[in-house]
Amino acid sequence: MATDKTKQEKEMTVEERLKALYSLQTLLSKVDKIKTLRGELPLEVQDLEDEVARLETRIQNFKNDIDSYGEGINMQKRVMAEAEALIQKYTEQQNNVQNNKEYDFLSKEIEFQHLNIELANKRVNELNRQIEAKNNEVASADEHLADVNHILAEKKGELEQIVSETKQEEEALRDKAKKLENKIDDRLLTAFKRIRKNARNGLAVVYVQRNACGGCFNRIPAQRQAEIKMRKKIIVCEYCGRIMIDPALAGVNE
Repeated sequence: MATDKTKQEKEMTVEERLKALYSLQTLLSKVDKIKTLRGELPLEVQDLEDEVARLETRIQNFKNDIDSYGEGINMQKRVMAEAEALIQKYTEQQNNVQNNKEYDFLSKEIEFQHLNIELANKRVNELNRQIEAKNNEVASADEHLADVNHILAEKKGELEQIVSETKQEEEALRDKAKKLENKIDDRLLTAFKRIRKNARNGLAVVYVQRNACGGCFNRIPAQRQAEIKMRKKIIVCEYCGRIMIDPALAGVNE
């Protein structure tokens, strides 16, 4: 296959190579127009999908916090229950003490457990406030997520419609471009792609317009124009580096 391509490359004249390059340029420019039709939609869809993922993660983190606060409340309730049980136990023991020292000791223990209950109750109230605050954040984030998902659905619909309308055309253009690329020698094709990538409008091959380069519009000397019309060698613009051809080769009548 590589041998066939090399043989084909050797058989092509400079004029045929220039025609092939310009034809390739025309096909790729049509592909560019299809991409322009899609505009920023692919990027917008990606940004919205990233925003959805970010919001979903944020909401899940809020819910994890709420679960953690709930566990904290349950722990404090266990502390209060244990303290209540100890208060009951110490109160019963006070009825059977033998002296004031034991009674005072149990009174202090009862007082300490009351303080534990009071502190645990404060912690429960604080955790409940934090749960309420997190629930409000979840509600706000859920609302925002619903809005983003709505916009995302619209943008996806627009993009899918454009893609469905242009997919067949784009595939056909790319297939033709691929076949043309196989006819062009690798060094010339690489140079073409490099010029095209660096060109603002994506044009690597331009024809002479009004005695000037069709890419940068700098004036071309008459001798240079004569050489371009001869189609004996590949000539690039000394200003912008684009490959130049005469209008007739591009099918343009000046």
